[in-house]
Amino acid sequence: MRFRAKIVDLACLNHFSRVINTIAKLAKTCTLRLTVSKLYFILADKVANGGVSLWCELCQENFFDEFQMEGVAAEHNEIYLELVPENLSRALKTAQSAKAVKIKLTNKHCPCLRVAVELPSISSSSRIVTHDIPVGVIPRRLWNDFREPSVPDFDVSIYLPVLKTMKSVVERMKNLSNSIVIEANLSGEMNLKIETDLVSVTTHFKDLGNPPWALEDGCQSSAQDRDLESMAEARIDIKKLQQLLAGQQVNPTKALCNIVSKRIVHFILLHEDVSLQYFIPALA
Repeated sequence: MRFRAKIVDLACLNHFSRVINTIAKLAKTCTLRLTVSKLYFILADKVANGGVSLWCELCQENFFDEFQMEGVAAEHNEIYLELVPENLSRALKTAQSAKAVKIKLTNKHCPCLRVAVELPSISSSSRIVTHDIPVGVIPRRLWNDFREPSVPDFDVSIYLPVLKTMKSVVERMKNLSNSIVIEANLSGEMNLKIETDLVSVTTHFKDLGNPPWALEDGCQSSAQDRDLESMAEARIDIKKLQQLLAGQQVNPTKALCNIVSKRIVHFILLHEDVSLQYFIPALA
């Protein structure tokens, strides 16, 4: 099992750092899955038990100048590692003006991801700062726990409003309630609502548009027969939603949300070379 990679391009490095920062804000620990062409960051909390789950996918060639890996076996050419993304995020913070960053899987006293940051220096010799990030190697028999979550059979799929706007609305509402209701319909309308004994506040968004798959034949059964005006809704933990919005350091080119009434809200944020899916279960 071997893995080594190198980033030289500063723009790629900063972009990679922003992705890791976003993950670190959403997950205390996560699984890093390495394949020949992609990296995945996975948080597979069981949504049924009230945990959020996360699936983030990057194409390695958009970030790395060199990328070599040998998986556990020829027919299973993948590596699954458990790590604390905050540790990786911290290591990359030292690399903001680096000449190069090398990442390598090592096993000195325990398995580690070694992040070696080559910093520019005045003399001819370069300075290298090394961080060893402990990781756990996940055995082959557990890999099935980390498969890509399927897109739920949703009632409504809708594009999100500008995330900054949504974030400021949710931050104001967070002071009033622990939960928030997201509702949307197939006419491009979405409402964010909080209701307590003392106050009810609703923010309305219009003309957001619905992704083409929301109305395609045969794609999503429950959305087809819906009345376009009728709202699908789910009440979720407001802190989990705020975490998602606050953690966004990668400005998505497309952001959308799928609602399975009273069960789950599934967010998809797409950037040219990163896709992030985030599932928040509904509260009872």
